[in-house]
Amino acid sequence: MTTAAATAGERTAKAKPATMAQALGRALRDSMAEDPTVHVLGEDVGTLGGVFRITDGLAKEFGDERCTDTPLAEAGILGAAVGMAMYGLRPVVEMQFDAFAYPAFEQLLSHVAKMRNRTGGAMPLPITVRVPYGGGIGGVEHHSDSSEAYYMATPGLHVVTPATVEDAYGLLRASIASDDPVVFLEPKRLYWSKADWSPEHPTAVEPIGRAVVRRPGRSATLITYGPSLPVCMEAAQAAVEEGWDLEVVDLRSLVPFDDETVAASVRRTGRAVVVHEATGFGGPGGEIAARITEQCFHHLEAPVLRVTGFDIPYPPPMQERHHLPGVDRVLDAVARLQWEADN
Repeated sequence: MTTAAATAGERTAKAKPATMAQALGRALRDSMAEDPTVHVLGEDVGTLGGVFRITDGLAKEFGDERCTDTPLAEAGILGAAVGMAMYGLRPVVEMQFDAFAYPAFEQLLSHVAKMRNRTGGAMPLPITVRVPYGGGIGGVEHHSDSSEAYYMATPGLHVVTPATVEDAYGLLRASIASDDPVVFLEPKRLYWSKADWSPEHPTAVEPIGRAVVRRPGRSATLITYGPSLPVCMEAAQAAVEEGWDLEVVDLRSLVPFDDETVAASVRRTGRAVVVHEATGFGGPGGEIAARITEQCFHHLEAPVLRVTGFDIPYPPPMQERHHLPGVDRVLDAVARLQWEADN
């Protein structure tokens, strides 16, 4: 057995089921251990370990000066992080829920996103803003928003969202190490998803800005990210019975956007469906569809379609299963692609 094969075998043997929440917590812990300038701050991140227990144990290991409980004031939390970053620290801010982050948006727009450009590159702000987002947990409004379009439309920000345990670790490590500010969107309904992953032999730190093909196919491309990846993978499996071979692309990074991987996939299949929980009107899918059309127009056999959340405020928990994109809605879109191509 080669050395590389032996190492891979050793890692596989030691790997055991781990959750996305555990991988995120390990990424924070490893970043703090390697770099004393990394500080974590937010509501209940210290003693409680965060409402989703992502930061559990960090205050005990690193002290409350590096894992700090803050008042319930999101604008103040992010404003403090701006000052910390200006003086050489790498703050990691936790916004407790997606819609709780809105009071801090002025800080994000006016200072975090603009400071590096404003100073001609002299003052980067290496801030990572962790935002649990999306639905699927039975939460009410203000607890289940998909707010990625706001951040995508703000020049100066990187916007990253993992969909797997491995990417949760690797992408968060890369985000914290980045000298650019990163909005790190964590799909809260995937916090308890599991994969064979060993914190003792963690995956390599992934670069920001690269998509990945999760499932190769020939009939059409499903383009998705974050909480909608499992839906698309399930839809692709179900589509086999209909004779469709669907390719699934996980964007992982919304900004920077990986045009190369997406365009190459759509050129192979000739058809594309964008799937996400955010609203359709003004949502990320419109920008993605436009980019595909501009770059792949002569390869498209049908218009680019979107399967999204409805254009309404997030519904009550009993109704969210109708609101969120599901397997049937994805397959309906694929069937429409086939009809458009045939007619």
